Amino acid sequence: MIEAADLTAVRLTIELAGLVTILLLLIGTPIAWWLARTPSRWKGPIGAVVSLPLVLPPAVLGFYLLVLMGPNGPLGALTQSLGLGLLPFTFPGLVVASVIYSMPFVVQPLQNAFEAIGERPLEAAATLRASPLDTFFTVVIPLAKPGFLTAAILGFAHTVGEFGVVLMIGGNIPGKTQVVSMAIYNHVEAMEYGNAHLLSGILLVFSFVVLLSLYTLNRSGKQS
Repeated sequence: MIEAADLTAVRLTIELAGLVTILLLLIGTPIAWWLARTPSRWKGPIGAVVSLPLVLPPAVLGFYLLVLMGPNGPLGALTQSLGLGLLPFTFPGLVVASVIYSMPFVVQPLQNAFEAIGERPLEAAATLRASPLDTFFTVVIPLAKPGFLTAAILGFAHTVGEFGVVLMIGGNIPGKTQVVSMAIYNHVEAMEYGNAHLLSGILLVFSFVVLLSLYTLNRSGKQS
């Protein structure tokens, strides 16, 4: 049976992943659109920065985020000047770190979806005197719907499975920053393998459902 502390960790994980996914879609969509459309020479460097969490060890990313958010870091100085305090070891700090860490898992599917649309639908909308904003919401988003679904699923799933960045920024505080991955770590460390098996099994089933959803989505997209 799942303990109360583990249920709290599950709830906190879902809240974190849900909020991060929404923020990633809001932030990542314009970034992906710009990367898909711009001829700028800055496309490569900016794309590399966005994709950096794919290859950067989570502990390294977490360390630098901890420095940036700390009392001597620029982001920490900003949040303190705004009266928000420091972000490390808080839920908002986890949200900021998770958005950065999961960014490429949302931006890349969206960028691929935008690039696959091509120029013809946009030109057709322009001949009908649709504004760029109207074209984006009435043409681009419907055509890129599979990309948005893939991005949302990957962003949510990747946030659920975080460990290194969560450990560095969150500090594993029960009821505050302790998510499922940290709860599993605690159970293993305490040799409570039954509880660790239960939570790990939940994540295993969740991961399978995510992969099955992506497979089904990609298959239906190819058939259509």
